[in-house]
Amino acid sequence: MPSKTDIKTDIKFLQSLEEGEVMSQMTLSKRIGVSIGFTNALLKRAIHKGYVKAKSAPYKRYAYYLTPRGFSEKSRLVVEYLDTSLDFFKNARNQYAELFELAHAKGHNQLVLLGAGELAEIAVMAAWDAKIEILAIVDAQTSREKIGNVSVLKSLEEITQYDALVLTDSDAPQTTFERVSHLKGHTNLFVPKFLRIHGSDASENRREAGS
Repeated sequence: MPSKTDIKTDIKFLQSLEEGEVMSQMTLSKRIGVSIGFTNALLKRAIHKGYVKAKSAPYKRYAYYLTPRGFSEKSRLVVEYLDTSLDFFKNARNQYAELFELAHAKGHNQLVLLGAGELAEIAVMAAWDAKIEILAIVDAQTSREKIGNVSVLKSLEEITQYDALVLTDSDAPQTTFERVSHLKGHTNLFVPKFLRIHGSDASENRREAGS
């Protein structure tokens, strides 16, 4: 079954072609947020399946537009995405709840989240029913200042006292994991299993939920 991220990319791809605009593959790749090579693969697949047609335009550009079959596929994907999103939300919330129970059992009751995207929102909600406190969320890339009642900071150095860290970065979780793992003293890092982080069981002080 395609992942939530795969379905979302396909939806963005088809939505980007709804208006039949003239554009280059570079423009399309930026709009979708994937590489040109992957954009080219998406186009070839969609054209082969009859979802998209293309007409050549000047300067190596094309007018891409959805066929009736393409519109039907987009609608189907939206429904599938909503179903997948609900399953993903339930699974993620359960795994964060398990992590918080584990953290509490180990005496880690004041936690910091790493990443301010949708996973942080889910983790904050999961914390409402847990015996722990989310002190802050750290994300250098976001413009958000708060998630719920939790402040978002740009750097981990802005907060000096906490018991453990929890990975909530959905954009580059492996990179964040590796960066924090190499910081001296930051070994109490809790990682949900659904993020599929390589090396997350490398230390006895790191734990996964959902195993």
